[in-house]
Amino acid sequence: MALIDLIQVYVEALDRLFENVCELDLIFNFETLHATLGEMIVGGVVVETNLDRIVAGVKAQGTVAKRPVNEGRGGGGAGGFASAVGAGLGMGGMVWHGR
Repeated sequence: MALIDLIQVYVEALDRLFENVCELDLIFNFETLHATLGEMIVGGVVVETNLDRIVAGVKAQGTVAKRPVNEGRGGGGAGGFASAVGAGLGMGGMVWHGR
């Protein structure tokens, strides 16, 4: 039961940090994931489960990246998604089309 509670606190902390967390947040901002775990667990021992303290500690480290605002929601489609992902990678409007 303790492990399930720890996972719940971790997910809630990520949800507060990313303001409605999604899969792309987890993929492109893994530093924030590690910082959050670092605030909760030290040396294999759970040291903090208070959400406010965890979120404040991660924000104090400055590792939380803000998600780019998707201005093309009205048009939708894969182009809007790809440009939003590219913007999140710091590539501006450039999209990588594979090999």
